[in-house]
Amino acid sequence: MAKSIIPLSPKQNNILAALNKPDFERIAPELELVEMPLGWKLAEAGDHVKFIHFPISGIVSLIYDLEDGSSSEIAIVGNEGMIGISIYMGGDSMPSSTEVQCAGHAYRLSRKLLKEEFALGGQLQKIALLYTQALIAQTSQTAVCNQHHSLDQQLCRWLLMSIDRLHENEIVITQFLISKLLGVRRESVTDTVGKLQKDGIIKCTRGRIAVLNRPKLEERVCECYAAVTEEYKRLLPPVVK
Repeated sequence: MAKSIIPLSPKQNNILAALNKPDFERIAPELELVEMPLGWKLAEAGDHVKFIHFPISGIVSLIYDLEDGSSSEIAIVGNEGMIGISIYMGGDSMPSSTEVQCAGHAYRLSRKLLKEEFALGGQLQKIALLYTQALIAQTSQTAVCNQHHSLDQQLCRWLLMSIDRLHENEIVITQFLISKLLGVRRESVTDTVGKLQKDGIIKCTRGRIAVLNRPKLEERVCECYAAVTEEYKRLLPPVVK
């Protein structure tokens, strides 16, 4: 039986869905739907950000690139959040780039209109600042995790955070891309994926990873996943599914 097609709507983004009716209706006519293909860079490090993006599906990674060509993911964003916080934080640009990790769609709002909305001091401003606090918590916890926890734990954290944002148990991604995001060798990822698959926790096929046993995955993960998840729950409205 074919899957039913769900119409795309700004309300599929958690932040936009949480706005009261007057605040949402004020910006709704200006929201532009855009496709987010795999690998698309919404902004490079240091770019003057022109749009705030509100994902409704897919995942965007915040990636820090080093001079030697290596890189590491510092945070991920799905339909719970937004991309382009430098617009309202006053810094104009970010030291990290933003790249689509799993293809999807987003609604975007121009820099000018977002700043006008913030000047009103309404609900969007309040929720956006709370989201920024949650995002800072995620980047901080990711740094701790990468420094102190095993690759097995890091991969479990990454898998759980990804499927939470996709709202399904399968991720379309290669092991090479995972190694880039975690900042480790591909061979190390292959070994770790193999162990999780052997234990019946995941199933890995070419370019796809399916989580078969979430409770066991949660048993293997470090405390970083719960710390970030609880902070998002504390600060933000429930995620739209």
